[in-house]
Amino acid sequence: MTAPRMMPIPAGLLAPGTADASFQAVANVDDVPPGQMLRVTSGDLDLLLMHTDLGLAVTEDRCPHMAAPLSVGRLDGCEVDCPLHKGRFDLRTGDTVRFPTTGGLDSDGGYHPPWAPAGAPPKPEPSDDKARARAATRVRRLRYYPVRVRGEAIEVAIPA
Repeated sequence: MTAPRMMPIPAGLLAPGTADASFQAVANVDDVPPGQMLRVTSGDLDLLLMHTDLGLAVTEDRCPHMAAPLSVGRLDGCEVDCPLHKGRFDLRTGDTVRFPTTGGLDSDGGYHPPWAPAGAPPKPEPSDDKARARAATRVRRLRYYPVRVRGEAIEVAIPA
């Protein structure tokens, strides 16, 4: 089997503390086939390994909007979807390509729009603390962890 390529890390988006961090084996190459994702945990850090069209990429397994696990979402080429608010992020740049909404998932897994119970039309934006908190919630760019393959092991630079 040919070792997968490493997706280039977008400029300025290296996760803090990783520039001088030591590499740790977190998975085997066979654990993350092309087009798939894998959540791994090292200490209290949850990481998301993704085998994109451009190679392996590693970010925290947290949506940069409200920290939902991206590993429950979907990988589509070089873009990953958040399962909670349907945000979409471009792994080539770290940027948001579809902004998250405040709708949610129904019990059957279907999506309903902002401020609407399942099957109901959207409600007007509330004028309370919740609405102000929503307006102040920022969507950050993804942060990346250096990754390499040694033999069959996928290794990630993990800060001490």
